[in-house]
This record gives sequence, C-alpha cells and structure tokens, in this order.
Amino acid sequence: MTTDLAIARAATLRPIAEIAARAGIPEEALEPHGRFKAKLDPARIPDSGRTGALVLVTGISPTAAGEGKTTTTIGLGDALNALGTKAMICLREPSLGPCFGVKGGATGGGRAQVAPMEEINLHFTGDFHAITSANNLLSAMVDNHIHWGNALGLDQRRVTWRRAIDMNDRALRDVLVGLGGMPNGLPREDGFDITVASEVMAILCLARDLEDLQERLGRIIVGQRRDGSSVTAADLKAHGAMAALLREAMFPNLVQTLEGSPALVHGGPFANIAHGCNSVAATRLGLRLADVVVTEAGFGADLGGEKFCDIKCRLAGLAPSACVVVATVRALKLHGGVARANLDREDAAAVRRGVVNLQRHVENMRLFGLPVVMALNEFTSDTEAEFAVVREAMAPLGAEVVLCTHWADGAAGATELARAVMRLIEGGTARFAPIYPDAMPLEDKVRSIARKIYRASEVNFPPAVHARLKRFEEAGYGHFPVCIAKTQYSFSADPALLGAPTGHVLPVREVRLSAGAGFIVVICGEVMTMPGLPRSPAAERIHLDAEGRIEGLF
Repeated sequence: MTTDLAIARAATLRPIAEIAARAGIPEEALEPHGRFKAKLDPARIPDSGRTGALVLVTGISPTAAGEGKTTTTIGLGDALNALGTKAMICLREPSLGPCFGVKGGATGGGRAQVAPMEEINLHFTGDFHAITSANNLLSAMVDNHIHWGNALGLDQRRVTWRRAIDMNDRALRDVLVGLGGMPNGLPREDGFDITVASEVMAILCLARDLEDLQERLGRIIVGQRRDGSSVTAADLKAHGAMAALLREAMFPNLVQTLEGSPALVHGGPFANIAHGCNSVAATRLGLRLADVVVTEAGFGADLGGEKFCDIKCRLAGLAPSACVVVATVRALKLHGGVARANLDREDAAAVRRGVVNLQRHVENMRLFGLPVVMALNEFTSDTEAEFAVVREAMAPLGAEVVLCTHWADGAAGATELARAVMRLIEGGTARFAPIYPDAMPLEDKVRSIARKIYRASEVNFPPAVHARLKRFEEAGYGHFPVCIAKTQYSFSADPALLGAPTGHVLPVREVRLSAGAGFIVVICGEVMTMPGLPRSPAAERIHLDAEGRIEGLF
C-alpha cells in the first residue's frame, strides 16, 4: 500500500507566499521558513471584519485501529474550499514523543495531509524547542536563586515547577538534581514532563497576544515559602526572558494541504494530560480570514472535545457552530470486543456492541448545545450491514451519518461531509454553553464532568487532594476551569474498560495549579505527564535512505 510519506512526496506544493495570498494574508505579515512554511504576524494582517463559523472535529475513544480525526479535519477543509466556501484549517503541531513512539507522524493521511510532512512532524519552525527552552530557563533560574542565597525564601521542598523535554522518556519522570557538592547547588527532587504537558505550552496556546503571553508567564507559580505563600516567575524576574524566547513561537505557522488549502498549525498540547487544542491566536486569526474554520481537539470527545468547550472556548470567548464526531467501523468493532486480527471480517453484532461509545460521544457534544454530524471513515473491508448499524444508532440522536473517503480521494471524498456541516452552520441551531459555571466549587466541577461526560457514579478525592483544592479556592483560583488528565482509551480511568461504561469511580491522584494558563490540572488514575516509549517504538523504523531522505514516517 502507498504510504502517507510517498503520497506527500508525490504532491506538488505551491510557494507559501501564493498560499498566503489566496488566504488574504499580505506579504508584510509573512516570515518565510523555507519555501513551503511561514510564520504569520497577526498584527500585520488587516481586520476584514469577517467572523467565520467555528467547526470542531472530535472523535470516539481512540483505538489501535485508528479513527482519522486529523485526516478528517484536513479533508473537510479541502472539501469546503472545493465547494467555494472560504475555509481555514487549524491544527496542533505534532510532538516528537508520539512521532518516535507510537504514531510515527501526525499530519493527516493519504490525500488529506498537511505539508511539508517531514518538516512539520520533526523540527517544523522550532516552536516546541522554544517552549522547552523557556520552561527549562525557569527551572534553571529557580535553582540559581536558591544557590545564591534564596532571598525570596522559596522552600526547596516545595518547588513545584518541573523541567520539560519533547520526548517520551520514562526515566526522567522523577530525578534528583544538584548532586555533586556545593558547586552544583542544593540537592532536591525534581522531574520532567513532556513539553506538550508544560504550563508554558498551555500559556502559549491560550494567550491572546505577546503582552498577554508575558503577563501569563509571570503568573506561573514555581513553589511555596515555608508559610505557604507562592513564589512566581515574576518574583524571580524570569518571565521577560521567557517571553523573549517565545516571541517567534507565538506567531502562528502557515502551511498547506496537498490540495492547496491554507492551514494554521500552531501549538500542541495532548488532550489526555493537557487541554489538547491548537492556539487561540491561530483560531482567532483563522476566523478573521475565512468563512469557516475547521479545527480539531485531541483524542476522544470526552477529553479534547470537553476541554475545547469548557477551557478553550470559555477562556477565549469562542462559540462553535457545529461539531463533527469521527469514527470507523473497525474502531467500533474493537469497542465491541473484536480482536484486532479479525477486524477485516464482517461483524455487525460487534459494531452494535461498540457503537454505544459513539452514541455517548455524540450525546456529550450535544450537552454543550452543538449540532452534530457523524463522519464515518470508510475502509474497503466495511460492509453495508455494518454501516446500517451505525445509521440506526445515530437516528434517535438526530445525527446524520456521512461516509467519507478523503484518505483515498482527497476533497472529493469529503464533499458530502462538507455539505452536511454547512447545513448545520446555516441552520443556526447551535446554543453553545460550557457544562459548568465559573462559580461552581472546584470539586463540583470535577464531579460535573465525571458524571455528565464520563457517566461515573462518584469521584474519589484523597484527603490531601481535597485540602489542596480548598487551598486553591482560598487563594482566589476557585473560578478556574478544570483540566482532567486521564487515559484516552476509556470514559473511565481504566484503559481496558471500553465501550460506554457507567457507575465507575474516577480516582483523582494529584492536582496541579496552572495559574498562568488559567486552569487546574486534575490527574486521575495512572496517567503520566511524561509518557514512555512502547516495546517497539516508531523510532526503530525511522531512518535516512541512500539519498539522505527520511523514511519511516507515516
């Protein structure tokens, strides 16, 4: 079978200045990074007065069979443009962790890709390196401050700021720093998060502009004094230098699809351990430039979709007009208990068992007041009997099922999906609202998500977590939304509990205050903010061929 990389290399890309001009972006706003990608300065792009419609693409609980959420986002954007609607695609940047871990690449697939594929998947324009550097500059300044007398009285036992690296490396989850005697500082426990889970990443993705970015960086809490009072990045006078490192990274990145549609690829938090959406700056810019902006949120709708609605849209004042929930028959079979080796066999009964996962995700998105269309990505092994089961399950929910073939056919394979989405937008039935109010206590916010979205019976808050959340409220952070970190594979905290479980208990392990980002991270079950590599990582298959070209990205 032709690989995604081979398809991407066979495409003829247009100069990025041409893509920018087609999108209405003036040349003075463009900072090219080579021929096919560029940074954009939103301040140099005139306000057209346009306010585009925002469409969220999300999916079912992910499986090893794959669902194609990014591919669908790209295919839908291409199809809208092909039909004459001015559309902009807004995606997250790939992290090196998944590229070398499980996925091997994250730029779409088949004829529905953003390009240049190898560059986007690897170093791109250096945004993740800048975020990593800003995060670790703050770490260095924390330890340096302690070394030179600790004038702020920071209790080294209560330093909460962690280092970051954009790689899956379980050995760095918990480390000791400052070993080797007095010249190397004072020993203390520390640890690394993957860069996408860093609060700096969240700040970059949620900041309105450079001024807001620097102010948010200053609000980062690095630890506490002995009396419990907080020490911030601004107290350390670190936020200005951090902002300087992030200046270029704050500008959205412009690339193109294989069919020439403009795409803003910017920011990249994971939805299982962070809020999982592309940057507010890119989304807002897209809404100024296009009639429809198609964006994705990571993993299933219970994670990225919920956080898109309850965190990103709440904090940025956005109101989506429609939602696309993506699934495949193969993935529904996995949720129905079929072994991966047997997915090519017709099994309508397994689809019926697994479709409950899809039903719940659609129900959940409708809780936010969003009209939903269901995109069913086709495989050659799928049958009409299996499609019929999905249509039957969606009928009571009022969600149209559209078969999609954009992987093989590009825009032509998502034409009907584009028409369905436009019907939802033009119908004007969206009544968007987050599912909990700002004023609700933090524990009740977690319970609200657990009960309404996950269908849990209860949430287990250990005494230390309960006390910490109360301290956050007493310190003035009770109005913050909550960002739940849990496994992406299940509505529960147990990755093996597939389908649509009910009555389970959500176990909260830890809570972290992200004062600069503006939310509370609630870590549940065994999820880690520093992933590990699988037994056979994708890195083993990535290499250079005899001509120096990258092979193995897919």
